[in-house]
Amino acid sequence: MRDHILFTKSIKIKKGKKLNIVIWDIESSSSSTDFGSIIEIGGILVDENFKEKDRFNLRCRLPEGEIPQCMALLVNKTNVDLLTKTNLSHYQMLNQVEAIFKKWSPAIFMGWSNIGFDDEMIRKEFFKGIRYPYITNASPNKRHDGLNIARGAFAIDNKILKTEINEKGNAVMKLESLARMNGFESGGAHSAIFDAELTLKVLGLIKKKQPETWNDFLKTANKLDTETIIKKEKIITLNEYFYGKSRLYLCAPLHPKFCTHPIYQWGQAVDLRVDVEPLLKMSINDLKAEMKKSPKFLRTIRSNKAPIILDKKFGMDVEPYNVIDRNILIKRAELVNTDEKFSENILTALREIAEEKEQSKSQEDILPEESIYKKFTPNKDTNLFSKWHEASWSDKLRLLDKFEDERLVGFGKKIIFQEAPHVLPESILKQVRRDIAKRILSDKKEKWWTCKEFYFECDNLREKFTNENDEKNLKFLDQLNNFVMSIEKKYQNV
Repeated sequence: MRDHILFTKSIKIKKGKKLNIVIWDIESSSSSTDFGSIIEIGGILVDENFKEKDRFNLRCRLPEGEIPQCMALLVNKTNVDLLTKTNLSHYQMLNQVEAIFKKWSPAIFMGWSNIGFDDEMIRKEFFKGIRYPYITNASPNKRHDGLNIARGAFAIDNKILKTEINEKGNAVMKLESLARMNGFESGGAHSAIFDAELTLKVLGLIKKKQPETWNDFLKTANKLDTETIIKKEKIITLNEYFYGKSRLYLCAPLHPKFCTHPIYQWGQAVDLRVDVEPLLKMSINDLKAEMKKSPKFLRTIRSNKAPIILDKKFGMDVEPYNVIDRNILIKRAELVNTDEKFSENILTALREIAEEKEQSKSQEDILPEESIYKKFTPNKDTNLFSKWHEASWSDKLRLLDKFEDERLVGFGKKIIFQEAPHVLPESILKQVRRDIAKRILSDKKEKWWTCKEFYFECDNLREKFTNENDEKNLKFLDQLNNFVMSIEKKYQNV
């Protein structure tokens, strides 16, 4: 993509030079990455030896017109004063975050379970904030996930980390639990910078105990590097996490010409526990039927999500592969690697399954906030981002006419409403207010948090804390309830 090139022109990286690592974390107003907001973000810049070079922690006010989730604020200990009286606005905080991330680039960005949440949240916040969304993984930056690494390390050697065991008998891989069990003070967990510190400590322990595999873990921090591994290697060990357990799978990637999902662009490999010869003779329809059976013979390698791919020796040493003759495993891999027609049939089957899934999807309208992956912003608009942020608020309003993407125009009006409402014409001001009121006062079950949903959640939590005689949290809820009532009252007569 051309906008990736624009981002990298000013950054030169010497061949062979090790990338710095950014350990970062966010706290948010909601569990929704589409409609919630980052209210705190912290990060630590370290070199390849985990020596600290820089750090930051920023907190902002809740954006105007947003209803928060009680539980999210209870977890990250954000009271009404922090939501309303913090120095930085949401827009100002994102400005600073973007500047810091650009300054710290090139680097490998990672957190704890960041690929599933933090990365999604920052991308969508930047998208809605008229900023380039893929700053943490656009070349030469890379990204990884501390949780993926911990699960991979634990699958190789379950003595590397001391863990709690849950009621199902599985190791607990939550950050606070792991940190506490391995001797790190975890009392401040769920503030952004403190969680970044805990992540750094847990990963530092893994790096110290598994120095060889540490480097292997980082080889998949980039989509293209991961795809190269899949196309080059004949047998790999893939680490996956299912039903609370971290498992190792010995797999053979499909033929190099046909080893990537035709729609999702993810790598495909065959689990070598299965007898592959019958599969080679199957029709496309038979393969589609076989893919629905358990255990699955086909493994998906999410190339853009920092999968854990290790040397084949690790998979060969665990069940069920360690009881299968190695020559048989090698023979199965060779059949998979070399049969172009079989691999092509697999991709055809996957394409048909994906197309059938797409046709059965809900026809409900996709809102701008949830459309980041549905439609790319034109390069012409991306090139205007810096100019828009550098402009005065009145000029920002005029510059919105330059954007082709109507989503950006809508986002821009809302940003101006939140930061400098006095520059908006009365007609736009009224429209933005009506849009906010329509959302937060809705009586329906919506994708975002409404006043009605907030009160329902708050009442349930109040009952729980009353039964527990938890006066501190009851006071917290009362203050939060009054805050949301004031927002509701403000927009009732719009």
